[in-house]
Amino acid sequence: MPDVLVRRRRLHAGQERVHASPARFRICMFGRRWGKNALGVDAAMRAALAGQWVGWFEPTYKLFLESWHDLVDRLRPAARKISEQDRRIELLTGGLIEAWTCDTPDPGRGRRYHLIVINEAGLIHGLLRLWQGPLRPTLTDYEGRALILGTSKGAGHDFATLYRKAQPPEWERFTGATLDNPYIPARDVESARRELPPEVFAREYEGQPGEDSGNPFGLDHIAACTVTDHTELFQFGKLTPRAFGWDFARSHDFTVGIGLADHYEICRFHRWQGVDWGEQKARIHELNGSTLAWGDSTRSRVDDVIVQDLQRMGTPIQGVPFNYAVRQALMQRLQVCLHQHKLRIPDGPIVRELEAFGYEYTARGPRYCVPEGEHDDCAMALALAVFGRDQFGEVPELERPVAFAVDQHPGFTHEPGAGEGRRRKPWEEGPRLDEPETKWLPSKQLIPL
Repeated sequence: MPDVLVRRRRLHAGQERVHASPARFRICMFGRRWGKNALGVDAAMRAALAGQWVGWFEPTYKLFLESWHDLVDRLRPAARKISEQDRRIELLTGGLIEAWTCDTPDPGRGRRYHLIVINEAGLIHGLLRLWQGPLRPTLTDYEGRALILGTSKGAGHDFATLYRKAQPPEWERFTGATLDNPYIPARDVESARRELPPEVFAREYEGQPGEDSGNPFGLDHIAACTVTDHTELFQFGKLTPRAFGWDFARSHDFTVGIGLADHYEICRFHRWQGVDWGEQKARIHELNGSTLAWGDSTRSRVDDVIVQDLQRMGTPIQGVPFNYAVRQALMQRLQVCLHQHKLRIPDGPIVRELEAFGYEYTARGPRYCVPEGEHDDCAMALALAVFGRDQFGEVPELERPVAFAVDQHPGFTHEPGAGEGRRRKPWEEGPRLDEPETKWLPSKQLIPL
């Protein structure tokens, strides 16, 4: 290959930090004008000049044009062939860059890449579906890398969900504000800070997933109820649940049981999937013991049959029909408890679900929901447990113990794998003989929703 001169941008410190990351997947949530396009173009150029194949993905053709023209102008001296029609640049090094828009079905399907760059991820509708469907498999052949760039469009968007899910060592998360770019005039950013609502400024200029997109519980309130300190790890295991909430699995969902103690501490958490109904009912009956419980009996006749079968087995469970009005009332009560910082929630799956919630506007009004592909089983079980605990009234406040990690606590079962066999725990003994007998309240004594 003859010597050619290719012009690259000089990266600022924040961009260099992302470039230096050894993580296979890098997801970056930045403020506007931080330099996302420049970072993506530089990463694509480096890979292609090294002989690698690169896939570039943008929400729409119009948004992609700026990045495409930048790539073409900079790589033209090293290009063997440039196809404007196919949006494809072939280099003398053997590397190539192919560009796709995400407003068509299955972009990139059938291709294989060493690197993919997903730009303006906050504007891509159905980002989780695209990542899990056509995009992630393009990296399998070469064990390739991904660079995902965008500005948040709110806590309920797929981009924010993917950002929350990203965990090391394969993933590394980056965030940054507009003013991290040394070429942006600070005076104008400060003017925007004075003019814009705080949540809009935080989203657009500071790269934070503002809650105006609709998390009904409030991320700050969820964080205030979340406990991560393990210094008193086993204290909650000594508490007796006053009420259980059960959400039953459907298809790929989880069955979840949550027990609340007197002061709304989550002292039992059981979660599994891929277990047949016969074993599920036996397991629920054993784990629930003599604690009063409330379970979903709504979405199909199967739910109501499960509740009836459990009642025949002697489980003190009351069915709650999840029609629109009841579901809304349950979720609103859960929202109040979170806003009052009444709950104590171990960090883990329950918190992740609550953070993913948003609003969906329907003809009947706003509906609490999670993004497509996410689960709401933990949140629904918690809402049922809160409703059950409410039936007993207030208990004088005591000093609360510190919570625990779910997978380290002896009173908790967390079985995430579909079809996994039952992992028996020595502490799952059902009700203790020395516990006072608890009577089951008939449904006419329950406080109605």
